[in-house]
Amino acid sequence: MAISALPESLQSGYEIHEWRHASAILALDFPDELADICDVLGHFRLCKTFLTSPGGRKSQVSQGIDSAFYTKGWVEKKFDTAFVVDNTSIASPTHAVDCYKNKVALEIEWNNKDPFFDRDLNNFRLLFELRVISVGVIVTRCDSLQDIFDRLDRGSSFGASTTHMSKLLPKVEGGGGGGCPVLVFGIKDTLYDENC
Repeated sequence: MAISALPESLQSGYEIHEWRHASAILALDFPDELADICDVLGHFRLCKTFLTSPGGRKSQVSQGIDSAFYTKGWVEKKFDTAFVVDNTSIASPTHAVDCYKNKVALEIEWNNKDPFFDRDLNNFRLLFELRVISVGVIVTRCDSLQDIFDRLDRGSSFGASTTHMSKLLPKVEGGGGGGCPVLVFGIKDTLYDENC
């Protein structure tokens, strides 16, 4: 499966990139999880109120996407990992994955500081090497949304040092995820809805 075979709702609403044949692995080995991803992201709309409401611990964008996955049986998941050397266990904690189901890990990075991408990719790399996940997915925003943020006088809240596609791509292309197949979705301005 190529990215071009993904549903039109995803093609028109997201900038999509992949590494190490992530979409083919999802299509062949994890069709139910891919169907969930297509359904959740295909129905997502970037509401104006998501951008104009005050922020909190987690943005309305992240909450909306997370909760849609949770209704489909995905869970936030923290893995208890360790290395054993000469019968001595050395803890190697990972951070919790936003959404996890059947060896597919998905992170939503809407408006965090861009080092969060390094954390996510490193986590994908480690979990892949430990055979805990087979594919990592990241949902972020496209750079083109900055025009909308500026129009709403929210541009300073979504600055150049926060998570967006042009910050993510060099990290993935530079091998940040190691051998882990990665699929990336960037929310485009075509998903923006002023009426919600």
